Amino acid sequence: MAKELLRVEHVGMKFNLSKERVDDFREYLIRMLTGKKLERDEFWALKDVSFSLHEGERIGILGLNGAGKSTLLKVIAGVFKPTEGKVVRNGKIVPLLELGAGFDKNYTGRENIYLYGSVLGYSRKYMDEKYNQIVKFSGLGEFIDVPIKNYSSGMRSKLGFAIATIAEPEILILDEVLSVGDRKFRRKSERRILDMMENGTAVLFVSHSLAQVQRICNKAMILDHGQLVAFGDVDEIAELYTQMTEEPDEANSTRGGEDELAVTEKTGTKAEKTKAEKTDNVTAE
Repeated sequence: MAKELLRVEHVGMKFNLSKERVDDFREYLIRMLTGKKLERDEFWALKDVSFSLHEGERIGILGLNGAGKSTLLKVIAGVFKPTEGKVVRNGKIVPLLELGAGFDKNYTGRENIYLYGSVLGYSRKYMDEKYNQIVKFSGLGEFIDVPIKNYSSGMRSKLGFAIATIAEPEILILDEVLSVGDRKFRRKSERRILDMMENGTAVLFVSHSLAQVQRICNKAMILDHGQLVAFGDVDEIAELYTQMTEEPDEANSTRGGEDELAVTEKTGTKAEKTKAEKTDNVTAE
């Protein structure tokens, strides 16, 4: 049986959003003295999310904007501590969430290679060995000795991706990072990720490109308002997601007379495969 690299157990993440805005310190003092409290709105970005990741698995995370995809990745990466539940990590994780977030804008690209490498836990010796490979992959050439405050966002993303992917971790977390740079760099980036996966790296991948998720992943899940509503084979989940997100007119014109469709539904904390009956609506609880 494949080694379990990651286990997410009943994870919930709550944020407090202020219903009333305090515009200045004077207003804040008045409210304190009059006893008027600021009302707080509790917003659950994630609620009772459970799943596991094993060696060789590549899980795509699908959902509309605000579904909780990026929040889930940040909880798994350790950026956020979950309000409820826990994350058990049994392998080295490299998160590619915000490429270049650890850069110093006043440093050159060369200096930031070593700075970013240290943030990721790589030694100076290791970075010396990988330096030429990083510069070549980034395609920055002579701009490597220019302060990155003069870089475009695309140039910073290219350098960040080149540094973050020089090693092959057990778990790679990707949040829309394969959409950075020009078309040539995107193809090169995807090829590097595929090479890492062929060498056994497990992947958690967020992308708005359903085709890209199907190319890269062998499993997928759907998040809806912070809850995991479906998990299973990537093609089955992709088909279910398409049905869930298509316009009503499109759904009515395409669903009539369909063959039985295998979908994956979440029941309790376990995912079970079921067959949807021939009806106009296919849903996952």
